[in-house]
Amino acid sequence: MNARIHPTAIVEDNVAIGSGTSVWDSVHIRHSARIGEQCIIGEKTYIAYGVAIGDRVKINAFVYVCNAVTIEDGVMISAGTIFTNDRFPRATTVDLKQLRPSDPDEHTLPTLVREGATIGAGCTIGNDLSIGRFAMVGMGSLITKSVPDFHLAIGHPAKSIGCVCRCGQLLMRFPEVETFEEQIACPACDLKYAVKNREVIELTPPI
Repeated sequence: MNARIHPTAIVEDNVAIGSGTSVWDSVHIRHSARIGEQCIIGEKTYIAYGVAIGDRVKINAFVYVCNAVTIEDGVMISAGTIFTNDRFPRATTVDLKQLRPSDPDEHTLPTLVREGATIGAGCTIGNDLSIGRFAMVGMGSLITKSVPDFHLAIGHPAKSIGCVCRCGQLLMRFPEVETFEEQIACPACDLKYAVKNREVIELTPPI
């Protein structure tokens, strides 16, 4: 594989890393993980076994990516983000006499981060949910339910307050009313969108 791997990184057996990807110091990538081309895996990040990561993904420092997470192409995950995969975790059996195994089971729930999405620094991501295409999650947010495509979600727990362009520019803040419809051109790149009742539709997607 034509990847740059720092000598302090731990890459276990049966890991696939695409061409042009950089894995920085003290990263730990568990067995059977799949990482695409031209990615950056920041220092001291942990990627669990079986995780699938697409092409051109940026993962900053101190990120924890647990089992059952899938990250599509072009995603940015900022420093200190934590993914989770169990809503009711326990360390032991009910009698406290046996340590529960860490292998996936019926309680392990998936998380999908769709293409182009951004997750801000210091976020905690729940499970059994998805973060939509080109959505943006503000720093320090707690994600407990799915975020639709192009939505801007912030808070603890996070709520959608508006929508963003593919380039990351804020398009609009959602009004308080239930029903509305607007057409918007991005002030930064001029891509055009229709927004109807919080559903965001691309009118001029890049070719």
